[in-house]
Amino acid sequence: MNNSTLDFTVMEPYIPILLDGVKWTIYLTLAAVGIGIVLGLIAALMKMSRIKIFHLLGVTYIELIRGTPMLVQIFLIYFGLPQLFGFNIPAFIAAVSALGINSGAYVAEIIRAGIQAVDIGQTEAANSLGMNNFMTMRYIIIPQAIKNILPALVNEFITLIKESSIVSVIGLEELTRKSDIIRSVTYRCFEPLITIALIYFVMTFTLSKVMGKIEGRLKKSDYR
Repeated sequence: MNNSTLDFTVMEPYIPILLDGVKWTIYLTLAAVGIGIVLGLIAALMKMSRIKIFHLLGVTYIELIRGTPMLVQIFLIYFGLPQLFGFNIPAFIAAVSALGINSGAYVAEIIRAGIQAVDIGQTEAANSLGMNNFMTMRYIIIPQAIKNILPALVNEFITLIKESSIVSVIGLEELTRKSDIIRSVTYRCFEPLITIALIYFVMTFTLSKVMGKIEGRLKKSDYR
């Protein structure tokens, strides 16, 4: 076979391997998004807190994570923690933890912006009805903020799908790692890389279109 020309037929036997990679990429991204939303909500509320220590902790987490490379964060969890504590961390757990912690810092700023975008009059009205801060946030502010931040959260989900490829460096067999395995077997580089690039595009483009329709329906509901 002439390796100077593209031949995508070499990829046919490896379709099941790629599909398995897609499965792990989706699992990884969903788990990381879940962690990111929880951490992001906590960090956002801490940063907005009037209690100085909570505010300081929230700001420190957000700035530290946003100001350091994700690759370093992955290595610290996968290689650094075992050195300190003497136990190995499975690649999937390390990857989910690193992506989730990283995402949480960005989600925190998204949530904070969404909460601050809610009219202050809503809070004042809730207080006048005798609602405490927790009840106001739970029943008044957060539901309205969710509608504001949903597009940004989906964009973060899309970003995580693409950034999940970086965890291939610790051997987790998600989509990018699967392409490396195929390349090592077939000695062909372009076909596996172009194939996974198209798969990533299909996943992110589909999610973007679905979000566009949901956002359109939300806007229509606002005018009713």
